[in-house]
Amino acid sequence: MLVDDHVVVRMGLKAIIDLENDLEVVGEAANGEDALKLIRQLKPDVAVVDLMMPKMNGVETTSAISQDFKNTKVLILTSFSDSNEVGRAIATGALGVLAKDSSHADIISAIREVAAGKKSISPEIAAAVSDEENTLQLSPRQIEILHYAAKGLTNADISRVLGIGVDCVKAHMKTAFSRLGASNRSEAVAIALSKNLLKI
Repeated sequence: MLVDDHVVVRMGLKAIIDLENDLEVVGEAANGEDALKLIRQLKPDVAVVDLMMPKMNGVETTSAISQDFKNTKVLILTSFSDSNEVGRAIATGALGVLAKDSSHADIISAIREVAAGKKSISPEIAAAVSDEENTLQLSPRQIEILHYAAKGLTNADISRVLGIGVDCVKAHMKTAFSRLGASNRSEAVAIALSKNLLKI
């Protein structure tokens, strides 16, 4: 079953799936709400779900399918680069994730793998999700230190405010740099802000 709010995308997917003898598109939906109604009726083996849709997005749709329709596996197709959303889709039950610009062969292969209950996540997306997970492993103390750094406090200032040693501040900062992939404090603050880890 195809779940995507773009008719052209659904048409393209249906065209390549219909060429396969062992695959058939049994239904199409433009949003998550309609998809759940159809899944109840059609009981597809695989739902190919767009990540960004109106009414119910891909994460919410995946969660509902995983909870209510255990026999329908979810493959996410996305053009969206937010690895946090992709990570949430995987966490809520998606077995596969592919970029929409993947080759026809990769899409067909992923559908078959997901139908068989196997994970099928493209290497680029898996790497992005892994980076996001590392980022989100910042400790409360590291986030607190970055918060003060964002306000312009030096390591010595932060040390006095928090009542910890300067070396301790430096160690936390170094770990935060590593997890954020930053080379200095201004870069670390910018990345943390862009990922909504800091509120200023």
